[in-house]
Amino acid sequence: MQPFTSEIVTSPSFDPWTNLALEEYLLGRIHDDSMTLYLWRNEHTVVIGRNQNAWRECRTELLELEGGRLARRLSGGGAVYHDLGNCNFTFLASPRSYDFDRQIGVLVEALRYLGISASFGGRNDIFVEGRKISGNAFYRGRTGRYHHGTILMDVDMDRLTRYLQPSKAKLEAKGVASVRSRVANLREFVPSLSMDDLQHALRTAFHREFGDGPERDAATFLADPSMRRLRDTYASREWIYGRTPVFDAEIGRRFDWGELQICMTVERGVIKECRVFSDAMDADFIARLAELFPGATPDGASLAARVRDSQSARTTPETGDILSWLESVGNGLI
Repeated sequence: MQPFTSEIVTSPSFDPWTNLALEEYLLGRIHDDSMTLYLWRNEHTVVIGRNQNAWRECRTELLELEGGRLARRLSGGGAVYHDLGNCNFTFLASPRSYDFDRQIGVLVEALRYLGISASFGGRNDIFVEGRKISGNAFYRGRTGRYHHGTILMDVDMDRLTRYLQPSKAKLEAKGVASVRSRVANLREFVPSLSMDDLQHALRTAFHREFGDGPERDAATFLADPSMRRLRDTYASREWIYGRTPVFDAEIGRRFDWGELQICMTVERGVIKECRVFSDAMDADFIARLAELFPGATPDGASLAARVRDSQSARTTPETGDILSWLESVGNGLI
């Protein structure tokens, strides 16, 4: 068995954009025969995979309304909900050091220390008594790679279920849809379990497998200007929504004056093309609506602003109804 230079890094932050940036930052520090275990937690967050459609995977408006954050990670896979009852882990290694079987073994062994019998299976998942308690995903960089995932200890399952639902819009998505699985919290099996217990078990199992390297608080890395730039990237709309695959969204509503149907082609988080269909009597007004929306972001507030600011949108019952509808939707995709 080849020797390793190992370390454990723990993030003091609960901010998802900081933690994902730190993960990429740590990957850049990887050298031959090194192995890092990075432990981190996010507060009230939905994290989507690199190639996923944000609006398909998450009820973005509800998440924002309730003070949550949306983040996009580098790795593939499905959407997940994070809160402080969830422990995130990342194994970062050079190509020579990376060993998925050993890394998964650390997780299973850590759970065994806690009196929990776990097994690996499915789509890179860990199960306890047939229920999923951990999902795993992967990223390969130029000089290093990582394997990361979640361990559900005491996650708010009501919020998880509420947020990880598709929008009501009819989406013809070209992204990767999440696979829904039956999930469980570890506290269902060990009611007295704490986050400190879980993280201590992970550290112990990691040291046993990869050696007694140093343990570091990541606070020293957070002041690095390159780290702050990475955080800004992860927090940007361009990264979160701009990487959303091209998709078509169809929204509509029935009014007293007729039915309105808006069909949008969205690319990089912005409406590229729009067609509006209606059986309303004012055909010219409906035709002009389609010209207002390209260039806007696909949310109710942005579309309402386009209608309100347009010189062609004279005051009519139709205009008032459409504005009320779009404004009621707010910042989520309709």
